[in-house]
Amino acid sequence: MSWNIRYNRNMVDFFMDLHACPQALQGFPEMKAGSRAGMYPDYKTECKCGGHVLVIALLLFFSISGCAVYHPMPLDRGAIDRALAPPGADRLKVEAASLCHPIIKPLLIDLKDGLSPDEAAVLAVLANPRLRAVRDEQGIASAQVLQAGILPNPVLSAGFEIPTGGVTSNTFNAYNIQPDWEITALIDRSARMESASAAKRSVDLMVAWKEWQVAEAARLHCIRLMWCKKKVALLKNASVHVRENLARIKMAMDLGEKTAVDLAAAEAAWQWLCINLARTEQELEQERLALNRCLGLPPDRIMPIQYIDFTGETPAVSPESIVKRLERTRLDLVALKMGYQSQEAALRAAVLSQFPRIGIGIPYARDTGNVLTTGVAITMEIPFFERNQGDIAMARAIRKKLFDEYVSRLFEARSEVSGIFKKMASVRDQIEATQKAVEAQGKLVETYRRALEQGNADILSYYQARNELTGKRMELLTLKEGLSDLEIALESASGRYFPLTGDSSSVIDRLPVGRQ
Repeated sequence: MSWNIRYNRNMVDFFMDLHACPQALQGFPEMKAGSRAGMYPDYKTECKCGGHVLVIALLLFFSISGCAVYHPMPLDRGAIDRALAPPGADRLKVEAASLCHPIIKPLLIDLKDGLSPDEAAVLAVLANPRLRAVRDEQGIASAQVLQAGILPNPVLSAGFEIPTGGVTSNTFNAYNIQPDWEITALIDRSARMESASAAKRSVDLMVAWKEWQVAEAARLHCIRLMWCKKKVALLKNASVHVRENLARIKMAMDLGEKTAVDLAAAEAAWQWLCINLARTEQELEQERLALNRCLGLPPDRIMPIQYIDFTGETPAVSPESIVKRLERTRLDLVALKMGYQSQEAALRAAVLSQFPRIGIGIPYARDTGNVLTTGVAITMEIPFFERNQGDIAMARAIRKKLFDEYVSRLFEARSEVSGIFKKMASVRDQIEATQKAVEAQGKLVETYRRALEQGNADILSYYQARNELTGKRMELLTLKEGLSDLEIALESASGRYFPLTGDSSSVIDRLPVGRQ
């Protein structure tokens, strides 16, 4: 609402003249012709047109009362600490059981037997701090939908004029009031709302896709942590025998039964195990910290991991079936489709906005001769220079970019899925070959052990064979870990959930549990 009011030293006279109140002049008996050029006398007569003033005051009050109120949101230490605090366990269990997601299903959380990969995925969606900022995009999109449906406010213009010179006898204060509204805002309103609604659906799907990626990252780190624990257990088990043998060789060397060569071979085997154990424990710690980041837990929290006997079987799907359904299962592709529809509507709205802006008003005025007039006023923009050609060109360019981006993303997704299946087949062949090599190496170690007991083999060859057996077992675990990584990668690339090909049992090894 805009007002254009010339200054008057007595605004009461303005309101009474505004409503053509006959009692207005009764309070000025001294006012004669030409007296308006002088000073106004004191106003003492009671005005009976206060109802009109009250109506205007109420309209102003209600228009102001509908405005939003500012509430501060300080970025202080207390607010940050509250935001970083992980949610309570009871709250997480309730939210996990009622989770609503296009891919991730609700789950009953039970950490008594350790954290499973599926539980890690659900907890990551609920508690990951990075997803909070991602979900805030939904609020922005909702606000844009609201903004797209809001029509422009009517404009009320008012004027007040006082004769101050010339022949002013028998003249009156002149005023005018004119409400205006731009009716052309209705032309592109439906297109703007359609664009904003499609953009909102696109944002919702993209948020769900990012949640899926975080959930898959949590599953990946949980499974890798399980494999690291298996590697550590293997190396610790091997180190027990090597350490015992090293102690025996040292005693035998003191008695003169073993030589320095035997001791050097045992020490070399021990050092090899220590180096690999330290490297694997470091890898385990890195995976634990990465899992904590996904779950929104502090670095010192230690979560017990559920043991899974991974079999590495192929998911009961074919590459062709996954590729055919990519445009329906990958939420990012569906989100891009919604974004494209939004841009189509935005382009249509830009084209409709070429229509010249037209405003309709109803002027009501009184001139200095006390003549009242009421009519209709129309204002129309002449599209001589600006015909919205810039917005139209921008909308078309963005639509072309979204089309090419969708095609490119679909091509990459198809290539990624096909590549993952080929890698899985190759890794599976390597696992089969490595398993045979482990069996053969185990027989060789047993042969060396018997020959060593009979004095037909040297101890250096025996320890070398044992180290090679441990190394091949480590290689087999690494290959199985890589196969499980590829299964998670297949889930991420296809937008589909595949149950792990293995059976879960108890906790691997309950490390000391930190703050729960």
